[in-house]
Amino acid sequence: MKSLCLVTVGVLAMTLLIASISLLVAHVFQTVVDLQVKQGTVLKNGTETFEAWEDPPPPVYMQFYFFNVTNPLEVLQGASPLVEERGPYTYREYRPRVHIQFLDNGTKVSALNPKTYVFEPEKSVGDPEVDLIRTINIPAVTAMEWTRSTPLQFATEVLLLLYQESVFTVRSVHQLLWGYKDRLLSTIHVLHPEIDPVFGLFSKMNGTDDGEYVFLSGETNYLNFSRIVEWKGKESLNWWTTEACNMINGTDGTSFHPLISKDEKIYIFSSDFCRSLFLVYDSSGAVAGVPTFRFVPSSMVFANTSVNPANAGFCVPAGNCPGTGVLNVSVCKQGAPIFLSAPHFYQADPKFVEDIEGMHPRKEYHETFLDINPLTGLVMRAAKRMQVNVHVRKLPEFLETGNIRTLIFPVMYLNESVLIDEASASKLRHVLLEASVLTGIPFVIMALGIAFGVVFVVLVCRSRGISEESTEEERSPLIRT
Repeated sequence: MKSLCLVTVGVLAMTLLIASISLLVAHVFQTVVDLQVKQGTVLKNGTETFEAWEDPPPPVYMQFYFFNVTNPLEVLQGASPLVEERGPYTYREYRPRVHIQFLDNGTKVSALNPKTYVFEPEKSVGDPEVDLIRTINIPAVTAMEWTRSTPLQFATEVLLLLYQESVFTVRSVHQLLWGYKDRLLSTIHVLHPEIDPVFGLFSKMNGTDDGEYVFLSGETNYLNFSRIVEWKGKESLNWWTTEACNMINGTDGTSFHPLISKDEKIYIFSSDFCRSLFLVYDSSGAVAGVPTFRFVPSSMVFANTSVNPANAGFCVPAGNCPGTGVLNVSVCKQGAPIFLSAPHFYQADPKFVEDIEGMHPRKEYHETFLDINPLTGLVMRAAKRMQVNVHVRKLPEFLETGNIRTLIFPVMYLNESVLIDEASASKLRHVLLEASVLTGIPFVIMALGIAFGVVFVVLVCRSRGISEESTEEERSPLIRT
């Protein structure tokens, strides 16, 4: 009977160990978890995934920082600009998706994404209605660039003198953001109705959308979840000079496919940047108790053409490349000399920082990043940071430019940030706990196998110990007297 128990324990221990190792090698339970995640990450009406995509629960905040010029007269005489950062002016951003339609048997979804901004005084420094900012007069500079060396040059100079317009202007934060009626643009509007008489960096962008998007639902392939295939009815852009640069790649940055690895590139299309860009793995961490991978823009995205020749397609006109860290988007901003960069020219060519006194680039304040849970692809925390600059230079045809140096002049930068809310984080932690329990089953089986193995060894040792102890009869002499 003892031998039977011993054999049973030994066989059970060996079976459990073999089974656990086989399950681990075959990734059986991990495969089950991955399959469940893939099947759940599809845009289908009535699912939690769709509801979170339609109206994201975590609050989004938009912070605006402006650069106030303190030495405008000296700048017109050729001195370096001295700027002071003002802000933040913080707005709560509401961005539900509307007019949603399912296309091609549920494999595609079209939607509009209007954004509404509500001022948050307690999260701001200052009042946008009251605070005045001295900055580049973008309408005047744009009009000068438009009409130089054209028949309208003289008329523009007359209007500038008549309206006493300068390279610099003083406006309230609210006017610079949401728009004001500019006298110069109003006059030009009479001759060119396509020119809007109202100017504002975010003019007509409060309560409006940036065009219809068509997304893939992820029905046929989880890797295509929420990937953009059309914007404004087009499958590619037409602003840039190469097919690769005009591609619409990736998602809109609010959602990603599940099962993200450290080795892949995360693609995002941004209408603000007028292009697609990609992010690469930076580090691992945790947000609200949920493990995350941090992805940041690759240094190749805004690299000089000598480092990344593919970026030559973003140089418009061809060959006119501003340098590392700066993108000329005038081609998609009605010809206005707008250049985009990271705040304070973070990771840009040092010359841009040295040209402006008051630039202090810092990684923790000025880097764009995404903290994504790799299993589900959910964005736990993110910050989109972008600076709006104006290209200014001396134009001999216009007295207003004086002796100003050729500069990429910073006007303002924004920080659009999101942090997952506690309710969503708690729900995600519960899902991850269930997944970890399921994937931990092979280790439990292995632990039981080891335990039975220990019992088997103990029983064997005890049996041998008992058998080695001889009886009195066995110890007696073979020949007795």
